[in-house]
Amino acid sequence: MDKIIYLDNAATTKTAPEVVEAMLPYFSNYYGNASSIYQLGAESKKAVTRSREVIARSLNADVSEVYFTAGGSESDNWALIAAAEAYEAKGKHIITSKIEHHAVLHTCQYLEKKGYEVTYIDVDEDGIINLEELKKAVRPDTILISIMFANNEIGTIQPIKEIGEIARENGVIFHTDAVQAYGHVPIDVEAFHIDLLSASGHKLNGPKGIGFLYIRKGIKVRSFIHGGAQERSRRAGTENVPGIVGLGAAVERAFESMPQRSQKEIELRDHLISRFEKEIPYCRLNGDRERRLPNNVNFVFRFIEGESMLIMLDGKGICASSGSACTSGSLDPSHVLLAIGLPHEIAHGSLRLTVSEENTLEEMDYVVDCVKEIVDRLRQMSPLYEDFVKNL
Repeated sequence: MDKIIYLDNAATTKTAPEVVEAMLPYFSNYYGNASSIYQLGAESKKAVTRSREVIARSLNADVSEVYFTAGGSESDNWALIAAAEAYEAKGKHIITSKIEHHAVLHTCQYLEKKGYEVTYIDVDEDGIINLEELKKAVRPDTILISIMFANNEIGTIQPIKEIGEIARENGVIFHTDAVQAYGHVPIDVEAFHIDLLSASGHKLNGPKGIGFLYIRKGIKVRSFIHGGAQERSRRAGTENVPGIVGLGAAVERAFESMPQRSQKEIELRDHLISRFEKEIPYCRLNGDRERRLPNNVNFVFRFIEGESMLIMLDGKGICASSGSACTSGSLDPSHVLLAIGLPHEIAHGSLRLTVSEENTLEEMDYVVDCVKEIVDRLRQMSPLYEDFVKNL
């Protein structure tokens, strides 16, 4: 194939044409500051309000509970730090999992340096937390549980409703990093007892640099950026009106197309999984087989190094990853793969493919054929594989 086959949608997605079209007028025609009182600014404010309403409906939330941010990492930082500070009189104990995105893990490490205590819950071999372990971890001084909705590397979806129930029963705030899940699976903050939720526009065909934090009414979360009265005095800074408009358009598009889009992505996902397992020996699917995001495929191939595979796939026009884009360039294997029990030498051979509705079965077949060829070539150069074969 001559064209590029893009299979790294967990890292970022292409901004949809209709999203770009919706944004364009707010760069040059309706460019007024949304906090201004004159008509040009009022047009911007109307657009911001419309996007806030779209997002609120998608979550079964109130409009006043949606706060715009610069993206998922800021939303995670805001949720954890501001909630920890607001509730420190009750206690300084936080619970999270070992497979969270680094926006959560590094923020927890920051809070530990400030005197907070963090319990990191284990996951099973599919990446799912043990609810009984979570219950046992809750203490009288626990103020926050932060568990991601779906993992960005292996695609596993957590039992969010049950986690929310445990948090609610114990009077603990529940935050979920829904950056990978939002726009891809249904989310109801009321039914799932979610108090804080992070999301980002560029994971659902929206623009980069825009996201939001859902904050349930009554939850004490302090301001994160100081300097102005924007976002009801909780997040200062001139509103990114084009980004907010783009996010609203992307959310509307994502939720309208979710049923048919998910069906298409699951077909592509399962085709990849089936062919890999049937045709490439010594490989392993990472993540839960059923409870996983519609577009996520994550495998490890023994006796190879993932980075070499990515370079060779790129040479064939295939964009893929070995894990989170936020840790690309790191020599260490994925903390997620280590947490699900893979040894270092196997975790290094990981490949993450995340499809979109624009991909085709023909492309999937081409990708499998390329991966088969690359894995075979790399194994032929591997002394570990040579020793393994000799000992069969």
